[in-house]
Amino acid sequence: MSTVADKKSGSTSNGYIGSNGNNKSPVGTARAAAISAVTNYKPSAPPMNFQEEPTSELFNANVFSRAVMKKRLPKSVFKALCKTIDAGAKLDTSVADVVASAMKDWAIEKGATHYAHVFYPLTGFTAEKHDSFLSPDGTGGALAEFSGKQLIQGEPDGSSFPTGGIRVTFEARGYTVWDVTSPAYILENANGTTLCIPTAFVSWTGEALDKKTPVLRSMQALNTQAQRVLKLFGHTDGALVSSTAGPEQEYFLIDRNFFFARPDLLNAGRTLFGAKPPKGQEFDDHYFGAIPERVLAFMLEGEREMFKLGIPVKTRHNEVAPGQFEIAPMFEFANIATDHQQLVMTTLKRVAEKYGMTCITHEKPFAGVNGSGKHVNWSLGSASQGNMLDPGDTPHENAQFLLVCAAVIRAVHKFQGLLRAVVASAGNDHRLGANEAPPAIISIFLGDQLTDIFEQIKKGGANSSLPKGTLTVGVDVLPPLPKDAGDRNRTSPFAFTGNRFEFRAVGSNQSIAGPLVAMNTIVAESLDYCATKLEEATGGDASKLHGELQKLLTEIMNEHGAIVFNGDGYSQEWHDEAEKRGLLCLKTTADALPILEEPEVKELFEKYGVLSERELESRLETYLEQYVMSVNVEANLTLEMAKTLIFPAAIRYQAELASACANLKAVGYEFDTDTLDTMTALVKSLQDSIAELNSAMGKNGNECMKAESRHCCDEVLPAMLKVRAVADELEGIVADDLWPLPTYQEMLFIK
Repeated sequence: MSTVADKKSGSTSNGYIGSNGNNKSPVGTARAAAISAVTNYKPSAPPMNFQEEPTSELFNANVFSRAVMKKRLPKSVFKALCKTIDAGAKLDTSVADVVASAMKDWAIEKGATHYAHVFYPLTGFTAEKHDSFLSPDGTGGALAEFSGKQLIQGEPDGSSFPTGGIRVTFEARGYTVWDVTSPAYILENANGTTLCIPTAFVSWTGEALDKKTPVLRSMQALNTQAQRVLKLFGHTDGALVSSTAGPEQEYFLIDRNFFFARPDLLNAGRTLFGAKPPKGQEFDDHYFGAIPERVLAFMLEGEREMFKLGIPVKTRHNEVAPGQFEIAPMFEFANIATDHQQLVMTTLKRVAEKYGMTCITHEKPFAGVNGSGKHVNWSLGSASQGNMLDPGDTPHENAQFLLVCAAVIRAVHKFQGLLRAVVASAGNDHRLGANEAPPAIISIFLGDQLTDIFEQIKKGGANSSLPKGTLTVGVDVLPPLPKDAGDRNRTSPFAFTGNRFEFRAVGSNQSIAGPLVAMNTIVAESLDYCATKLEEATGGDASKLHGELQKLLTEIMNEHGAIVFNGDGYSQEWHDEAEKRGLLCLKTTADALPILEEPEVKELFEKYGVLSERELESRLETYLEQYVMSVNVEANLTLEMAKTLIFPAAIRYQAELASACANLKAVGYEFDTDTLDTMTALVKSLQDSIAELNSAMGKNGNECMKAESRHCCDEVLPAMLKVRAVADELEGIVADDLWPLPTYQEMLFIK
């Protein structure tokens, strides 16, 4: 038998687990090798030299930032770019050659040999096309060239990415378009660097094939309508109003040896089998606990890499589930936050490999413990107004804040189905409406102070705000603390958290672009509605504004206040209450995605120039197809693993039990056959459930993606769960040395 680890390790020898191989417990080869490798892990990443590269000099070190542009560009060119970035003015393309030359020189100084137009197709992941700076000079040499035309436009294949029918196979032309509002950056590799240029991605017909273009369009729409509201309050400086976002990223880390020993994690990103371990998260001992040394080393390097790219990461901590962690950035403009969020996921996965781990961003990689979300903190504001969702010390007197907040309430209630649809995916279905929150019912948490104010408004006018007060701890050496006027609510999918709304329903593996497009556009529509009502009612007479605003706020809360709920979103009582209020409960992707074809949603995106009907239809088709493909991959994996790993282990143990029973009977001993009988019944159940899943898979093939998604949801997934239920029961009975897969106990707790 081949040796799977050095005998000196004291962990594994000759395929057995135990001290120097003396404890003879043979374990499946792949699982044994994985356990051995993990328990004998030694760091391979070299320690970082903080003196050579102090943290204070890291931030934006690899970014073609405003400071770099100011230093390298002519004054007139720099001012033209700033006008586009800060005020949303049209880009003067005549400056492109100058910018390209300066960008090229800067990149080459940092070791770059290539540039890449980075874009974000409907896959939800990052795509990039690399081109060399070098061009032949005709005399046997080469010149480093990078023109304005090359900066502004690239041409990747427009048909090889998901298009939902906008582009067919023989219509291949697509364009990447330089997004000047998101800075270029250097991507480092051990063997060189690449200049990365964030871009939009559109078809030959100008239709959006990506995630970024609708984000930029929705930000433009939001600014247009917000300016109308500000004008009512006498603010006419025209400072660009932008949405901002701070997406918190949750993720799991497991050793790469375990990852590669699990075909389901490798191919689907989540475990399709796995019995509940003796200990899970019930002790609450992992949440905010001391970060394991190996994990902390990974976090420190990952953060330094993100600092170089200008990503303002702020917070790191252990999350609730064992093996789960979180990283959170500061607020940024929404489109930059979208780009940076993609870089965060890429960086986490890349750096984790250096420390022998795999970063898993799937929403529910392990059953029975908390899954991962990507809480998107959203607000809006401008350079002159600051944060327009900051209530101040006396919110009842802050009329502008109350109007913006009421507009958000109206938007969320009116388009609750859309908000559920933009977070719908096969992975996120295991969180929303399943075993944990936020629930699939969209609601808003306002907190005690704002709820009290809006209740006053419903009755005719707000005259007071609940005080924030002071919290006295009761220990003399500890100072009194300023106390917020309201608590927080982790069960709410859309919660006000002091000066922003936190959209908690977004899945950890999702791009935040879709949710941002929805939030920006529905709030733009609501601000449009409010501005129009007030403009018509006041006729430009500022003295009438207060009275008309009170009428409007009362109307909004009476019509849309049903969306506000401050209680326990997990409870059955809330589900019953939500149904009485007429709120939607869309538990699955198959339930939620069809919302995108409702006339009201089509009209919304068309009206504000965010998505044409054809672009919206393409997204619906793409997301339905991705859901179906994800379920089919998981179903095929379930069949393969059940047939080739779990069934063989089960019948081997069944044979061992039968042999032991026969041997003992032969020498006159009575043998309890309960375990053998149980095994026989479970093996039969496993075979039956495999056949049922096979049958369900055989019914696939609907031409209509909506019908296919319904079939996957209603027939394939339940059949998969039946196979899993039997397999997980077998894991608790089959001898440990025969079980082929790394267990939850091993993957979650061995670090």
